[in-house]
Amino acid sequence: MKVHRLERHDTALLVVDVQERLAAAMDPEALARMLGRLGALIEGARVLGLPIAVTEQYPKGLGHTVRSIKERLGDVPVVEKLRFSALEGTVRERLAGRRHVVVAGMETHVCVYQTVRDLISEGRHPALCMDAVLSRFPVDREAGLELARAAGATLTSVEAALFEMLETAGTPEFKRISAAVK
Repeated sequence: MKVHRLERHDTALLVVDVQERLAAAMDPEALARMLGRLGALIEGARVLGLPIAVTEQYPKGLGHTVRSIKERLGDVPVVEKLRFSALEGTVRERLAGRRHVVVAGMETHVCVYQTVRDLISEGRHPALCMDAVLSRFPVDREAGLELARAAGATLTSVEAALFEMLETAGTPEFKRISAAVK
């Protein structure tokens, strides 16, 4: 098995479908934990200067990105989609030149997994943050994680991914990322 190393100059962040009506269907405690970790991941990606892409699946029916995440994303443009996989034209442009993609979002077993599968098919390496993905039912989240691993994704956590790209302590970036993940 090949070990993939996340390096900030070759990594992007993809946030998949963290939307209001999907969020309303999730276990509230699991959702709160996931949104907290995702917020830390977005903050860390900004500190590291990663390109960020964000999608919304059929926003007319599922609503828009959850407010707390939208606020963290700032001016990152949202890509609306109907396909379950987020890997389409505009998203590809945002990820251009980056072989590694840190992936987070909803739902793990549908849009997140199909996005991971398509990233791998395209020759990219997805790192799926287990603490920043969610499905309505735990069994579906676990199935999505297993499918992603079997397809070739690296399963990681927000903190592991950010510190892997940071590489060293004692810098202003380290202090900002450490504060974000607490």
